[in-house]
Amino acid sequence: MTLLDAREYHPEKERRRRIRIVAGVVLLLVLALLGWWNRFWPEKHIADRFFAALQKQDFESAYGIYFSDRDWKQHPETHKQYPYNEFWQDWGPGGEWGLVKSYHVVGTSNCPGGGSGVVVDLIVNDRSQHAQLYVDKSDKTISSPPCDLEFR
Repeated sequence: MTLLDAREYHPEKERRRRIRIVAGVVLLLVLALLGWWNRFWPEKHIADRFFAALQKQDFESAYGIYFSDRDWKQHPETHKQYPYNEFWQDWGPGGEWGLVKSYHVVGTSNCPGGGSGVVVDLIVNDRSQHAQLYVDKSDKTISSPPCDLEFR
């Protein structure tokens, strides 16, 4: 093939090709942004389910969500470090938050220095003080956060 035998230039084909490339790059950036924005969605969902159970006053289900163990009644001895009666005192009607009438997830974040979980910040019963839960990424259990974060 010589220079005189070169393919004919088609500006419309080149324009369509360029549009496809730009659209692909934009789509990839949008997907990456959505992935980054929702990176803590599983942990946020666990905290949402936990507080929804508390709001329904279904404390047994909430306890199961807390330990990521739906069948906790079959083997309550495995949760000796935080038995159900202590959970009831902490999260029941006489607990710090009282009866949960409303809640709203404010934000999610990692603790500084890393960690194996996510801190989920919530507003409970429209109080100015925020509730914070620590949801472990690996086993989806809930505990108190190992760090103190401020969400705005």
